[in-house]
Amino acid sequence: MWLYLAALVGLYYLLRWYRERQVVSHLRDKYVFITGCDSGFGNLLAKQLDLRGLRVLAACLTEKGAELLKNQTSDRLETVILDVTNTENIAVATQWVKERVGDRGLWGLVNNAGVSVPTAPNEWLTKQDFMKILNVNLLGVIEVTLSLLPLVRKARGRVVNVASVLGRVSLYGGGYCISKYGVEAFSDSLRREISHFGVKVAIIEPGYFNTPVTDTEAISGSFQEGWDRASPEVKEAYGEKYLASSIKIIGLMKKQCTQNLSLVTDCMEHALTACHPRTRYSAGWDAKFIYLPMSYMPTFLVDAVISWSSPRPAKAL
Repeated sequence: MWLYLAALVGLYYLLRWYRERQVVSHLRDKYVFITGCDSGFGNLLAKQLDLRGLRVLAACLTEKGAELLKNQTSDRLETVILDVTNTENIAVATQWVKERVGDRGLWGLVNNAGVSVPTAPNEWLTKQDFMKILNVNLLGVIEVTLSLLPLVRKARGRVVNVASVLGRVSLYGGGYCISKYGVEAFSDSLRREISHFGVKVAIIEPGYFNTPVTDTEAISGSFQEGWDRASPEVKEAYGEKYLASSIKIIGLMKKQCTQNLSLVTDCMEHALTACHPRTRYSAGWDAKFIYLPMSYMPTFLVDAVISWSSPRPAKAL
């Protein structure tokens, strides 16, 4: 019996491997629009797809980022300046994309732009602190997608949204985890709605990688700012030791971050070029072996694990 079961499992993985190796034809004629190409995953993906021969439309936040990217890629790659929190800017970028793709439509949209600060315990933050992240990571993703969706539908293309393992397990306060849970929910509903038109939606769930999003100095500074603004009552409840321990833990995060960003961009590339892309891609050893399994555990057990590994407030019971 066990032999038959092992054979079935082996056959399943063999068939999946074969199915996922099938590649879309005429890639050199296909346009892909990527947000957040100044650095990190977006920057590497733009270079990677350009080498593959696709027509990359790279959206950067700064002129400097756009210029550096153009200097490192072929003449096929084009750049545009885009702030995903600015509705007028998105409208201008959408028109720019329309002029380039024409009747072919947009094969791929990769929503990659994101920020991770302000981050701190929820009680240390304000509504505006939450909105700074949500405007980029969630509302920006939604608005860019809705603006470009008619072009993607015309090409029967792909939407690739970058979420996070923190969209499965919420480890700390602030808008980041909330935004990534939101990206997961938006992607799920969008996938079901536009599958009728031949459009596929994929979610990328990276673990901890060495990018500007995991900049430990910026995150530590955000914790310190939140503490400095907190009320005397909140400071008394948490205590200086809690702040110091939190900043120490954040400092250790850099050592845990994976350096090889291609583990993520390879997932993005597969989602754009495979005939049968996956619905979700978990990138990184921590995503696969820690956070993904945790997301399926009972809530009380996840709470216990996170509580055990987190500093305790001064007035904790």
